[in-house]
Amino acid sequence: MQSLTFEQSVKKIVAADARYHSEAYFFMRDGLQFARRNVGRYEYQGRECITVRVLDCLRRYALEIYGPMAAAVLAEWGVHNCEDFGKIIFNMVAHHCESRAIVGCKEDFKYAYTFNEAFRKPFLPSARRAARPKQVEVFPFPLENPTE
Repeated sequence: MQSLTFEQSVKKIVAADARYHSEAYFFMRDGLQFARRNVGRYEYQGRECITVRVLDCLRRYALEIYGPMAAAVLAEWGVHNCEDFGKIIFNMVAHHCESRAIVGCKEDFKYAYTFNEAFRKPFLPSARRAARPKQVEVFPFPLENPTE
């Protein structure tokens, strides 16, 4: 039997589960590759530990690629929280596009971080800067034309 390309597999996945746009799967493939390069070899501390590291790498990858637009781009693809990341990964595992070894179980993805704190908060002004607005020198302008 001939193996499918990643693109063909994604088409099958989206046909079976239309919750997520096909671009979400391409992002996940690239994000997991980023995670493999950056997670490194840590002493095994349980499956939750690996999942947390993978989720952190996915967060960093999304911020690196999309910056302040990361949450909006992911939402456009139907991805609104870490649990969605897990569902995408497990769809990929079920269709033999990804190895099960990269992650723990679906429940590990539920409460890692909120997308608000991960993708929006880093771009908000800090409370310290917002509390003390910059002093602006105001010059008085005449209301009437002085030559008249």
